[in-house]
Amino acid sequence: MTKPRLWTKDFIFLMGTNFFISLTFYTLMTTMAAYAIQQFQASESSAGLASSIFVLAAVFSRLFTGKYLELIGRRKLLFISLGLFLTASLLYLPINNLYLLLIVRFIHGIAFGSSSTAMMTSVMNLIPDSRRGEGTGYFSLSSTVATAIGPFVGLFIAQHADYSVIFFVCTAFAILAIVMTLFAKIPEIELSEEQRKKMRRGIHPRDFFEIKALPISILMILMGIAYASIVSFMNTYAAEIHLTEAASYYFIVYSIVLFASRPLTGKLLDLKGDNVVIYPALVMFAASLLLLSMSSNAFIFLLSGALAALGFGTIMSASQAIAIKLTPKHRYGLATSTFFICLDGGVGIGPFLLGFLVPKIGYDGMYLTLAVIVGLSIFLYYVLHGRTASAPQIALQKDQQPAWQTKY
Repeated sequence: MTKPRLWTKDFIFLMGTNFFISLTFYTLMTTMAAYAIQQFQASESSAGLASSIFVLAAVFSRLFTGKYLELIGRRKLLFISLGLFLTASLLYLPINNLYLLLIVRFIHGIAFGSSSTAMMTSVMNLIPDSRRGEGTGYFSLSSTVATAIGPFVGLFIAQHADYSVIFFVCTAFAILAIVMTLFAKIPEIELSEEQRKKMRRGIHPRDFFEIKALPISILMILMGIAYASIVSFMNTYAAEIHLTEAASYYFIVYSIVLFASRPLTGKLLDLKGDNVVIYPALVMFAASLLLLSMSSNAFIFLLSGALAALGFGTIMSASQAIAIKLTPKHRYGLATSTFFICLDGGVGIGPFLLGFLVPKIGYDGMYLTLAVIVGLSIFLYYVLHGRTASAPQIALQKDQQPAWQTKY
């Protein structure tokens, strides 16, 4: 039997859009704190806020994007969000004080959250149900590549040119994201009048969260906190243990391993089911944090990066595929926003919470503690989803519901 087609023109162009949006995010994320300190003499805490307020704004915008996406229309909301994303990229150039920087970062974060939610929801409709894990894995590779290139671009420009060059480059990335989207057909969901009434009706948790996607998304709060420890504190920890050179290669190793493994893990999810992928990934993520806490040489340090890719990287794409698989298509937007609200919430609050832990037990103690927490989350996954995970050959009936239809 011939496999349903995955690599369509629309899928490829939206991968390009996601790449340029993510590239902007990682380029600015790695340079914003230093920019705030150098340009506006900001304190460490204010500089940290200039960096993290972007993520907090993205979480805020996802709440409302998930609720109103299908009512407004995916294509319309995506282009509005990308237009705001481009505008925010340009607004960095005339900024002359820290308060304006925080406002622009907040606007940029809102645009990022809404555009990425609209785009991911659209992509989930382009991926055949029988290739959900594989397609989600391939698509998220566009973000993976950006995690390696973005920080390099940001730091290279910061070292060799003025920060305004970074903002011009990010503006170019935003323009390219819009151009890519122009060539993609965005699948829309035609809602019944009853569904529209439900989505417009009042304020209720179901209007902002997809209940069926919530259990697996809750797991991502813990995973996000653990991953935030790597993103936020790894360089400082590496300097403390005299492995700064190894740290510069950490995310390159992470990206290479993730790029190589993602097609395999995605296909495995489709063929063998959720548990076969998630349980080993949780073990490997815990092992990566354990190795990081014990790092005494570059090999162990970089091996930790490879295991983090097989662990956290796999958990992230597989869990997103699971969240969508459990959800009716007319609520894909809510499922996507629910997933990323939990993930981004964990990443956003992680550095703040862990900042209280480090002075008491040190960086190595923090990574050891997180290794234990991730290890124990194996039981949490079992309770939330693992014990009820359906076999891959059992077809879900959501695609047979007559209340909606996909159109272009």
